Amino acid sequence: MNAKSTLRVYNKDDIKSIPGVVKGQTLKVMIGSREQPSERVRASVATFEPGTHELLHWHAIEVFYYVMAGSAVVRDYYGKEFPVRPGSAIYAEPGIAGAHEWEVGPDGLQLMSIRAVLDGNKRMQFTVDRETKRSYIDLEELEVMDGVNFKSHY
Repeated sequence: MNAKSTLRVYNKDDIKSIPGVVKGQTLKVMIGSREQPSERVRASVATFEPGTHELLHWHAIEVFYYVMAGSAVVRDYYGKEFPVRPGSAIYAEPGIAGAHEWEVGPDGLQLMSIRAVLDGNKRMQFTVDRETKRSYIDLEELEVMDGVNFKSHY
């Protein structure tokens, strides 16, 4: 058989960090970027500085997180707390019911984030105001995630 191998191997130390969605967070997109293309999967290593707080938010798609280092408290939509540490896995279903927030511990946090979609307009993140229960996305973030003009399939 004459099959050309398509296997690719990447090392996170060789991938450039980009700013995350909150101050104190950086991302290394391991697969699913222009530099490391993928057909369907986007996997990133997210690193949070100690004390970083990512507000309650939700995604229109499911997201899987695996804690590689550090610690945090993850809260659900109702404020229930889940302490996480290396080896913990977090699954957030799509929609408001999967809403979550991160409060990073004093040792920081590093996790693998896996999303089974590449389209920015499907990867958007919507912040939730705990008191008013209103959900929103900043216009700058909407533009970055290709959410200004949805493509028609007609």
